[in-house]
Amino acid sequence: DFQLDADLTQALNSLSRQQGVTLYMTLLTAFKALLYRYTGQSDIIVGSPFANRNATDTEQLIGFLVNTLVLRTQVTGELKVRELLNRVRKVTSGAYANSNLPFEQLIQELQPERDLSYSPFFQAMFALQKQLPSTQSAAGLSWEIGAAGDLGCSMFDLTLDLVETSTGIEGHFEYNSDLFDRDTIVRMASNWQTLLAGIVANPEQTIDRLPLLAEAEKQALIDWNQTAGSQYKGIQQLFEAQA
Repeated sequence: DFQLDADLTQALNSLSRQQGVTLYMTLLTAFKALLYRYTGQSDIIVGSPFANRNATDTEQLIGFLVNTLVLRTQVTGELKVRELLNRVRKVTSGAYANSNLPFEQLIQELQPERDLSYSPFFQAMFALQKQLPSTQSAAGLSWEIGAAGDLGCSMFDLTLDLVETSTGIEGHFEYNSDLFDRDTIVRMASNWQTLLAGIVANPEQTIDRLPLLAEAEKQALIDWNQTAGSQYKGIQQLFEAQA
C-alpha cells in the first residue's frame, strides 16, 4: 500500500486538463512508462476493468456488468511524455468505443496461445476508481461498503489498483510472489511515484530520461560505487603487478 499526497494529485489533475486527457489516462501512461523502463519491451499491453454502464438502460440495473479492456500501446524511450499521453488517449478512447465486446468473446475470436500459468493477452492490470461514501442509501434501502477481502492469491503477475480520495490517491500493488518479492514491489511503488513527479515537472521530457530513483536511492548507489582509494586497483595496475 502507498499514497500519493494531495499536492501531487492536484498537479496530476492539472497536467491532465492541460493535455486534454483524464486523470486515469495520465496515471495509466505513467504505469506503462514504468513497465517499459523495467522491461525494455516496447509493446506494452495492460488490462483494465470497465464499468460497462455507459447506456441509460444499464445505469439503474443491479448486477455485475464489468468488462475487461485490453489496452495496447507502443512505447519507446524517445517519446516525450505528452506524445505517450496522446497515444494512450487514442488507445483508451478506442477501447471505450468497443467496450461492449466481452473479453471472453475476444479470446474466442483471436484464439491466443493459452498457458494456464498466466492470463491471455496481458499479465498486468491497472484500475482507478473514486472512493464511495462508506454508507449509502437509495429507494428506502441502506448499506455499508465493507473492506475488500484478501483472495490469498494474485490473479495477474502485477496489478496496480488506485482509489481517488479527498486527500489524494491511495494505491495498492498486488503481485505474484513467485515472480516478485516484497522489497521489489516497495521499490517499484517508490519508482512510480518518482516517475509521476518527473512527468508533472516536465511533460516535454522523453520517457527514457524520466527520473526513477528517489534521492535516498541515488545516494545509496553512489555510496555503493565509491572505492576506498588504494584498496582497489584498476586493470592497468593489476596487470603491472602480475607482469
